Amino acid sequence: MPGHFEPIPGGGAAVALDEVEISIIRSLAVQLLELIGPGPGGDASGDPLAELFAEGPSEPPSDPVLQRLFPDAYGGPGNEEATVDKADEQRAHSAEFRRFTENDLRAGKREDALAVIRSLDALTSAGEGGAVLKLSPEESVRWMRALNDLRLAIGTRLDITDEEDSDLLYRLPDEDPRKPMVMAYLWLGGLQETLVETLMA
Repeated sequence: MPGHFEPIPGGGAAVALDEVEISIIRSLAVQLLELIGPGPGGDASGDPLAELFAEGPSEPPSDPVLQRLFPDAYGGPGNEEATVDKADEQRAHSAEFRRFTENDLRAGKREDALAVIRSLDALTSAGEGGAVLKLSPEESVRWMRALNDLRLAIGTRLDITDEEDSDLLYRLPDEDPRKPMVMAYLWLGGLQETLVETLMA
């Protein structure tokens, strides 16, 4: 079980984590929460009904990571073949779509990150500074989505755009300042892959 998820009775998944691994995942999840930001009301004391009908932003976020987590629904970068009129139309459709969906998307990603933090905080030690994380089927799905978001965030910071960029990371020298982030990116990828395999088994 060390380093990868395995199925457990009842349809969930389990993985053994040491204290450093727990600390890294928790820290990354907290940073993701801070980046996503609070809900439309700003805190939990807001009016739930008002939040339900609150409109989100119509413009894409300025942070590259948030742009990756909340991309335009229509067109977007790389669509150079679109005419000016078509591009304007796509921007208008994207703005409208974003206005009515981004708040819900942000709420979902917040809940996934919070689920990761809560499950890690609930761990009891399994000796030698480690613990076995056991997830229910629902928690496993939340973890899978959160791991994906964390990898997207780190990959954006590392400027990874395709598989070729990812391959180059394996050859970075140890003294490269990006090395710790690269190691986290690759490790989270392994966790995500084994969790997906576990859920599909």
